[in-house]
Amino acid sequence: MNRKKILIIEDDELQYEIYQEALGEYQLCRATSASEALAVLAKEPPNLIVLDHILDQGERGVEFMGKFKELLPFVPIIIVSGVLGPAKQLEALQGPRRAHYFLKKPVDLDKLLKIVRIALQECGETEIIRQFHLLEQTKRSDIEALLSRSTDRLSRQTRIRQLLLESAQRPAIAELARRFKVARRTIRRDLSEMIRREELPPEFLPPGEFPDAD
Repeated sequence: MNRKKILIIEDDELQYEIYQEALGEYQLCRATSASEALAVLAKEPPNLIVLDHILDQGERGVEFMGKFKELLPFVPIIIVSGVLGPAKQLEALQGPRRAHYFLKKPVDLDKLLKIVRIALQECGETEIIRQFHLLEQTKRSDIEALLSRSTDRLSRQTRIRQLLLESAQRPAIAELARRFKVARRTIRRDLSEMIRREELPPEFLPPGEFPDAD
């Protein structure tokens, strides 16, 4: 069986052993520093990266995000850290060179496994291929504009998720729509997509609020 390959960038031996136990269904490889990881990525591209922030040789994982994305722009990245504050978490999850997920240490292993499975199925190259298939089907000519809107959507979703997780309250659709200057149905779709990817719990979509049909 062709198992998906995951690169674990982690300098702590015990933490890596925990990953080995939790992610035994996948093929794991390891780097203890971001510099070492760059060499590994060039030779053996993985399907997913789990990136610790505090690494060997005093390196900080988040600072290498740009270089990772230059090498493998479509490979999803999960950042793991116990020291990054909300502002730095948000920064790492925004923009074209963003990580897909952030997990706080100590890592909830059940949540880690769920996110890994979702990331492999829904994110990265799979997501890009899905977008281009949609473009081919609809025969749209404004590809650059559509991809730009896709990037804006992911950035908006990241900001919405951070706001909701910080407030721990059920969202007000109208208020979010005003804040982000989009239609209410756009916010409903954003929430629905994040719930489907398990980036938000189901209760964050208020009762009776469902995405409008296309």
